[in-house]
Amino acid sequence: MINKNLILVYEGEFTQDITKSVLAMAERNLESMGEESGIKRKVFNVMVECLQNICKHSETFDEETYGKTTAIFMIGKHDSEYFITSGNPILSDSVAAISSKLENINSLDKDGLKQLYKDIIKNGRLSEKGGAGLGFVDMARKSGKKLTFDFEPINEHLSFFSLKTTIPRN
Repeated sequence: MINKNLILVYEGEFTQDITKSVLAMAERNLESMGEESGIKRKVFNVMVECLQNICKHSETFDEETYGKTTAIFMIGKHDSEYFITSGNPILSDSVAAISSKLENINSLDKDGLKQLYKDIIKNGRLSEKGGAGLGFVDMARKSGKKLTFDFEPINEHLSFFSLKTTIPRN
């Protein structure tokens, strides 16, 4: 972990309680490094969004049908930035929609992201999982950088969705 500049790595099942624990550990680590409060706030905000995405939007799969599935969350630090990476299995049928949403977000500048955020708040409808689609937009706004993502097929039903967000330290 030290060689890869990782501060925290968790792989396994994600529940609300585990999410709280992971956030508390990450917050303690950031505190102990003496990071500036504005940067800590951005990092924490993005961590919350990533963990909520895993917790809320990670499909619950029947292990007999799909095999064992786990999610992962990592936070690390380079000299000039923090990086937050998350990954979880999703139904392969969802790949095109998520990819399209992320490509749209990555195509926007700061003002475009602000406008999209306002539009979602004004017109957004909650999904059956409780989200209105603000998470990815908020992550892009907090980081000021493009979101890096990938989908790796697991089997004929599932794909592993990975998302990396970087937050500049300046």
